[in-house]
Amino acid sequence: MSGHGYESGRLNLPFVGISTFGKSPYQPDWDAIEADVAILGAPFDFGTQWRSGARFGPRGIREASTLFSFGHGGAYDHEDDITYLPADKVRMVDLGDADIIHTDTEQSHANIEFGVRKILAAGALPVVLGGDHSINIPCINAFEGQEPIHIVQIDAHLDFVDERHGVRHGHGNPMRRAAEKPYVTGLSQIGIRNVSSTAKEGYDDARAMGSDILSVRQFRKLGVDAVLDRIPEGVRYYVTIDIDGFDPSIAPGTGTPSHGGFLYYEVLELLDGLARRGDVVGMDLVEVAPDYDHSGSTTILAAQILMNAIGRILHHRAG
Repeated sequence: MSGHGYESGRLNLPFVGISTFGKSPYQPDWDAIEADVAILGAPFDFGTQWRSGARFGPRGIREASTLFSFGHGGAYDHEDDITYLPADKVRMVDLGDADIIHTDTEQSHANIEFGVRKILAAGALPVVLGGDHSINIPCINAFEGQEPIHIVQIDAHLDFVDERHGVRHGHGNPMRRAAEKPYVTGLSQIGIRNVSSTAKEGYDDARAMGSDILSVRQFRKLGVDAVLDRIPEGVRYYVTIDIDGFDPSIAPGTGTPSHGGFLYYEVLELLDGLARRGDVVGMDLVEVAPDYDHSGSTTILAAQILMNAIGRILHHRAG
């Protein structure tokens, strides 16, 4: 038996059924997470400085992810000759969303952190769907008490603002808040370009606090292997992907698009290399705003890069 899902008698095409991530089982009981991977939505966008709408990102990404649920018992990649996410070996569940309290950043972030802590306590890989990039702050907070992590950020913007008009937990602050954590050993900030939300002193602070910063042009000049060589080997990685790290020609559905971004395979090859090089122990993908995504290409890109990243993380971890 091949283990294809449609052999049970139901074709269950992508446009049928409930839009959990990849049509994985919904698990509303966060004390009963028995999985290798747990998806958590964080539909929070109060941290945005310009166009809002990322609160609908988790819903949009989940709907787009059903495109990759044809019931084939896994995802076969003919270039690698590997079936990723084999249904008989990988357990992935969707926990739904953290509870967001409108206008209350502190409690909303606390609820996101609570969800990530539950996933970590269950021994699963947390994959968090944003939301704006401030949701990374509670995600990293949840790793307190865990082994140290190195953060790999894919983004157009440095997000290293310390404080602006009293704001310390908006979507321009997460990498600064992460760098302050004693269990964050360093940051690789990749794709940073053009006029950033962070001023020059923020870049100076980032480098002084252990950041390695590369633009897209620098990444391309070096090549994927040389970029990977700059990232510590054999450590625990937390990956945070801002969808505006990709070029707006393929990812227009975001609040702060920035031209000159990555293409799909550049990021996939980087993530695959990371999964070979160390242990990816957490991920978030943020800033998808479906209202600006008229073709649906951004939500599909987000779902596709996550599906492929999860598959490679688990495959290389098992190998």
